[in-house]
Amino acid sequence: MTLHQTLRSYAQAFPGDPHVQACLAFLEQAERPFDREHASGHFTGSAWLVSGDGERVLLTHHRKLQRWLQLGGHADGDSDLAAVALREAAEESGLQGLTVEPGIFDVDRHWIPERKHEPGHWHYDVRYVVRAGECEGYLVSDESLALAWVPIRDLAYAQDTDESLRRMARKWLVRMSA
Repeated sequence: MTLHQTLRSYAQAFPGDPHVQACLAFLEQAERPFDREHASGHFTGSAWLVSGDGERVLLTHHRKLQRWLQLGGHADGDSDLAAVALREAAEESGLQGLTVEPGIFDVDRHWIPERKHEPGHWHYDVRYVVRAGECEGYLVSDESLALAWVPIRDLAYAQDTDESLRRMARKWLVRMSA
């Protein structure tokens, strides 16, 4: 399936989600939506990296943004955002034996503020569930100040964290209870 098809399928499952509508519009209008050089914005792939028991998620204290977030990064021309999410999760965590589940887990469009030589721009972030293997001992990469396994139940209603993390935590809890 193409990204357009999987975004359409996600839009049917989550009607009225403004983030998926923004992603679809951008995908249809942008000439190079997967290239970070695209001045107004670009697609990124992120990992909702869950522990083997499904109770915890691995978060990064992002060095540039100074916030706790899910792992992920730039597509750098790759339109297979599930592969991007898996690659970024492995690079940023040092974990081996990761697997990515098919289908989009969440989407988000968020503004990245201007920094040094980089103008402000939009990230059209497509998120996938990535599962940890047997070993959950991570290594902190240069992109992170720290990594931490966080209980998903705690994250779902924490007021001191990013709204999109809370949304993903709540989605995960609904999925696990089904």
